[in-house]
Amino acid sequence: MHKINEKISADPIRLVGDNVENGIISLREAMNLADDLELDLVEISPKATPPVCKIIDYNKFLYEQKKKAKEIKANSTKVEIKEIRFGPNTDEHDIEFKTKHAEKFLNEGHKVRAYVFFRGRTIVYKERGSKLLNEFAESLSELAKVEMEPKMEGKKMFIMLSPKNKK
Repeated sequence: MHKINEKISADPIRLVGDNVENGIISLREAMNLADDLELDLVEISPKATPPVCKIIDYNKFLYEQKKKAKEIKANSTKVEIKEIRFGPNTDEHDIEFKTKHAEKFLNEGHKVRAYVFFRGRTIVYKERGSKLLNEFAESLSELAKVEMEPKMEGKKMFIMLSPKNKK
């Protein structure tokens, strides 16, 4: 939160603004100038040496800041990570079916994390899992780029794909 008017304690300050002379002046002079213009003295950057203050309408300033924050939030895209699970002995038809789901996710602009889950003794088929994930990534190579190569974490082998052309 910004300090305004009497709450500002720094002296001297650097005064900036549209309708005032820029420069380093005493706090008292700045307060008098703000009173003459019927506006508020607002501390914009307190960590600067000397602190930077601006003579503005504080409510209008807050409104514009909220508006900018809202605009930034609206323009930012939320990236979701969709997961697709395989087993080391997943059938060819199931792989094709799950590849179609992955294509849909990538076209929507989501990242895809595919993983092979090794249950019990299937852990001995690590090379099958690696081959499966590499073939999966190869089949989606037109839509996605590999962000993370196949890697083991516990009982799972992961691969991360992100869309090439984002919406």
